[in-house]
Amino acid sequence: MHSNHNSSLQWYVLYTSPRAEKKAEMRIRELDVEVYLPLHKSPRKWSDRIKFVDVPLYSSYIFVHTTHENLYQLLKINGIARIVFFCGVPAVVSPKEINAIHEFIDKTEGLNYTYEINDELKIAFGPLKDMCGKVKKIEKKYIVLIIEQIGVTVVANIDQVIKNKIVST
Repeated sequence: MHSNHNSSLQWYVLYTSPRAEKKAEMRIRELDVEVYLPLHKSPRKWSDRIKFVDVPLYSSYIFVHTTHENLYQLLKINGIARIVFFCGVPAVVSPKEINAIHEFIDKTEGLNYTYEINDELKIAFGPLKDMCGKVKKIEKKYIVLIIEQIGVTVVANIDQVIKNKIVST
């Protein structure tokens, strides 16, 4: 079977320790094993700003392209908790499904600000913190909101606002 070695490579799913996906990906890559950790931009709130950071599309899951035999060696890597099984055997993901994830990430890249006209947004910080408004206009770096509570239209940096349902009060 050595002559047809590549045919035994398959995409498997590993489950990582909580928040260990990026470090586990790096450690697997260092072993020259093809690994895929789909990331997307997600808003995170600091005391003074909202920042979009890369987070795993699937929390605690990472895809590896390896042989069935080498799969078990990856369990020794710090941050890898276990192999994901389906029907009693390691779960295999088809190349078509991996490509679909790649395409989804590519198509949604740059769409960090999925705000639309008339969306209800909350100002996350500044003098108008916690005021809600409807989107009137969207530009590359700023957004125009109508704040009906006080009857004004304001301009806010796009990283100062967040969809109302995401920010807890």
